[in-house]
Amino acid sequence: MLDSIGEYFTVTDLKQYIYCPRILYYHTFLANIRPMTYKMEAGIEAHRSEPKRALRRNMGLAEETIMARYFDLILTSDRLGLSAQIDEVIELTDELIPIDYKLAKRIGYHFKIQLCAYALLLEEHFQLKVKHGFLYLILRRQAEEILIDSKLRYSVQRALADMAAIRASEAMPPATKFRKRCIDCEFRKFCNDV
Repeated sequence: MLDSIGEYFTVTDLKQYIYCPRILYYHTFLANIRPMTYKMEAGIEAHRSEPKRALRRNMGLAEETIMARYFDLILTSDRLGLSAQIDEVIELTDELIPIDYKLAKRIGYHFKIQLCAYALLLEEHFQLKVKHGFLYLILRRQAEEILIDSKLRYSVQRALADMAAIRASEAMPPATKFRKRCIDCEFRKFCNDV
């Protein structure tokens, strides 16, 4: 599903689109002027040390069932038109489990979509079904299991199609309905109607 431009979207693009469609728009068409917020810097820093800590966690899985762990796994899909770097993947005998580290205090829907996109990439690449994944909340030191259901899978496919349409038309999408999100947004100064 590569769009007419022939470029991949990143899973981060997808997550940002779900959070607010305009972030994708600005990132796509104003790519060289994307500001870095304090939240972004903190997230990058937190991700640097997390793989070492992750080795001490087993996400409630029996240690003997874990075949391997992969960190910062990079995958792409021509079919989805998507690329990603997955924080961690646990390999069991017949299953893969994506794990995404989050500096957030709670789990948003956009994080679930991101995890589902990782699942779709893993399924395509390894030909194994991904039934669930984990969002690991760094500040709370807590893993939340997320089921990868048909509703999430459909939402990922629909969002990717909508994103391709935005890129093809170059039309600015509406802002998020949740205006509190605009407070800490790196693009808040670009939106004159919120």
